[in-house]
Amino acid sequence: MLLSIVVPCFNEEDTLMHLYSVLRKEIDANNIFDEYELIFIDDGSRDSTLSIIKALRTKDKNVRFISFSRNFGKEAGIYAGLRASKGDLVVLMDADLQHPPKIMHEMAYKIIEDGYDSVGAIRKDRRGEAICRSFFSTCFYRIINAMSDTEIKKNATDYRMMTRQFVDSVLMLSEINRFTKGIFSWVGYKCTEIEYENVDRELGTSKWSIKSLFKYSIEGIVAFSTTPLMISSFLGIISFLVAFLILLIFVFKTLIFGEVVEGFPTIICSIFLLGGIQLLTIGILGQYISRTYLEVKNRPIYIEKEKSE
Repeated sequence: MLLSIVVPCFNEEDTLMHLYSVLRKEIDANNIFDEYELIFIDDGSRDSTLSIIKALRTKDKNVRFISFSRNFGKEAGIYAGLRASKGDLVVLMDADLQHPPKIMHEMAYKIIEDGYDSVGAIRKDRRGEAICRSFFSTCFYRIINAMSDTEIKKNATDYRMMTRQFVDSVLMLSEINRFTKGIFSWVGYKCTEIEYENVDRELGTSKWSIKSLFKYSIEGIVAFSTTPLMISSFLGIISFLVAFLILLIFVFKTLIFGEVVEGFPTIICSIFLLGGIQLLTIGILGQYISRTYLEVKNRPIYIEKEKSE
């Protein structure tokens, strides 16, 4: 049985050698797999990440790599790695060792013995993370699960072991704007999860800022829910009804009581209310239209600069 381990990398020069050492020990300690391949995806790194990967390739022919022409993002790296994998079972994990390799054998057991098609890893908690990051993450999972028909487990990670059939199904979804956590849930199959203790990053620094995480959250919501469009329509209907009701009140006061309605404050409030709703609606529509525009252009998800033979 061939095991493929896919590792997207961006400026991970501090972690790669240690990661390789830990993975080799874990693979050698378990006799589940006859062969393995370790696939590194260099996502346009600006440090010595690619040089280190090439050095690993020189001493271990089970190491393979793809290097992008620029930084296309982690989602593109995941897609490229899954596409390049040949294994009967495929593991996707980060390069920072916050995804503990020691639970891979438990994942494999659940697939081989219990018949699961995919085993995902979920953090038991978010200890060690910044409070604001943990708060926004919790809010994101609540929002997307409330808006989408596709359930995404709270504290889910990209760390996952999958069967070949599961991977091939994921690769059938070749959209440009990718949200892999959602895709994993959307394709279905018999899936389960394993919990693990959150591990602090030992080497290097995280490449995810609050800004990039916020953008990633918007991508996920737009990719797997049309609820924001329904909300914008609902706001439009409500604003129309409110405006119509106010108009009836003004007409009633003028015709019945002969009151002169003060116009300036009312007009200003109405303009701000309706203008805000219109801008919100336009913004929501713009998110969906921009993604449709990118899909229609049919550009590749990534461009390879070089890869191992």
